[in-house]
Amino acid sequence: MQTSSKGVTLWLTGLSGAGKSTIANRLSEELIRHHLRTEILDGDAVRMNLSKGLGFSREDRDTNIARIAYVCSLLTRNGVIVISAAISPYAEARAKARETIGEFVEIFVKCSLDKTIKRDVKGLYKKALDGKIENFTGVSDPYEEPSRPEIVVNTEDETVDESVRKIFAYMAQRGYIDSALELSA
Repeated sequence: MQTSSKGVTLWLTGLSGAGKSTIANRLSEELIRHHLRTEILDGDAVRMNLSKGLGFSREDRDTNIARIAYVCSLLTRNGVIVISAAISPYAEARAKARETIGEFVEIFVKCSLDKTIKRDVKGLYKKALDGKIENFTGVSDPYEEPSRPEIVVNTEDETVDESVRKIFAYMAQRGYIDSALELSA
């Protein structure tokens, strides 16, 4: 039995290694547990499939975000809760995504550059700092923090479950999910 929900895109933005994918996956598990139609558009997966061949210039990054926003808009208008987890470093591209999608919740996955460098599970920061990767967000390319996100989760101070709880509560408050739904453990 499917619990009713309203289509929305939850747009997770933040530095590489901030925790976007981890939060997206945990949130998706909870929504699916409640039988809600949910889809994740992870930045890495989108680059390999939908945006293959694009580089990391500003123009290519903006094209990538526009493609993600288009897919999000299709899913959202069909009642799906979409979780987009992409760095999306530029405020203007995020604003255009918001305009394209309509039902859009910007979630800033906040984590300091120092902490993301320490996490560096993919070894990308080391390569970027050694000059082996050009246009790397936070190192040799800017990340424009959201000025007015609907939600801020701070992955340096919050557990994954605390961040997911905050997002879940916002969704219930705004009517995207039933307020009676509860998170597991």
